[in-house]
Amino acid sequence: MNTIPTKINRYNVYNKGNRLLGVGEEMTLPDFEPSSETVTGAGILGEIDDPTVGYFGNQELEIPFRLLDKETADMMDMTKAVQLEIRGAQQTTNTEGDIEFRPMRVVVRGRGGKLTTGKVKAGSPMDTAITLTILYILIEVDGKTVVELDKLNEVYKVNGVDVLAKIKEMC
Repeated sequence: MNTIPTKINRYNVYNKGNRLLGVGEEMTLPDFEPSSETVTGAGILGEIDDPTVGYFGNQELEIPFRLLDKETADMMDMTKAVQLEIRGAQQTTNTEGDIEFRPMRVVVRGRGGKLTTGKVKAGSPMDTAITLTILYILIEVDGKTVVELDKLNEVYKVNGVDVLAKIKEMC
C-alpha cells in the first residue's frame, strides 16, 4: 500500500552506541554537492557543469546541545573519529488514512571541528554545538540504503547501487 510521508515523529542520537541526552531539538543533515568542472568549447552552446562522479565537496554536520558538557568535549578530540547514529521514526499516512511508521537511520563518521560554546544566561540553555567534518555517511529508510558515501574507502551508493562499480573495474 502506498504511503504519504508526513514527518519525523521522533529521533535519538547515539555516539558509539551510547544515547546522547540533551541534544537540541533539530539537526540539519548535510548537502551532497558534487565536485565539478565547467566545460566549454567548440560544439557546446555555453557552459556545462560536469560533475566528477563520486566526488563531493566538504560535508559537515552540526550537533546541537543544550549545555556544554563532557559528551560535547569528547567529540573535539581530532585524533579520534566520532561515530554517530541518528535513529528516527518517519510518520506516514496510507491511502486508507491510517498512520504508519517506518524507521530511518543515519550513520555518520567524522572528525570534530568547530565548537560553538554558546551563551550563558540564567534559566536558559547554552545552545552549544559541535560541527563534524564528515568522512562517511549512510542514510537508510525502512531498512534500505538511500545514500552511502565513504570518502576514505571509495564507496558511493544510491538506492543500494554502487555508482562507482564500473570505475573500480577499470582502475
